[in-house]
Amino acid sequence: MTDTLEIGGQQIAYRHTAGSGPAVVFLPGYMSDMAGGKATAVFDWCAQNGRECLLLDYSGCGESSGEFADGALSIWRYEVVALIEAKIAADRVVVVGSSMGGWLMLLVGMALGDRLHGVIGIASAPDFSDWGFDEVQKSQLRAGTTIYEENNYGYDPTPTHAKFWQDAEGLKLLDRAIPITAPVRLLHGQDDADVPSDISLRLAAALESDDVQVTLVKGGDHRLSRDNDVALLLRTVETL
Repeated sequence: MTDTLEIGGQQIAYRHTAGSGPAVVFLPGYMSDMAGGKATAVFDWCAQNGRECLLLDYSGCGESSGEFADGALSIWRYEVVALIEAKIAADRVVVVGSSMGGWLMLLVGMALGDRLHGVIGIASAPDFSDWGFDEVQKSQLRAGTTIYEENNYGYDPTPTHAKFWQDAEGLKLLDRAIPITAPVRLLHGQDDADVPSDISLRLAAALESDDVQVTLVKGGDHRLSRDNDVALLLRTVETL
């Protein structure tokens, strides 16, 4: 069942199941939502095992109100943290982030401070506003132009709006120490055509935590949504 909570003038859609902690919060990727296979698998596992879990759609995505063109990482970070504060009963939180959600999980994790119990990244994509675009595209985005790129999944071309990109450029993390000291697990497919697996290795090096493990999945693509990939994710959630 989906509920909504008004945050920042938008109706943010979410699903919450009560249970023991640490609570698990799943953050979907760019233009994705909480109805995805990995998010649903995590939610169902938590419900079956009596663990508290929270899924959500960022404003402009899925069932939440708003326009995608108005979205930005800083806005979505605010929404996630506000929803955690409003709905999570457990005093400790494990944040799981997929792709762009893996960037957002770091921003949310830093905002949670001592409440952060651990993070799990799936094809984490911090700083993709930098390494994900060439100089021509960056010039267009600086000028306020929306750019469109073909994607690998048969959908319409993927837009990147100047507002999102300019906001993201101010939130880059890989060029400095990332002040997260909780346990970190990073899962990345070796055949990921969207986010190079080297990004997870760079992230592991930048994190201040001394409990960081990177798992490279042979044959895994960006989605890591095969049955064995999802099983690996659930085992990783269970360990934390």
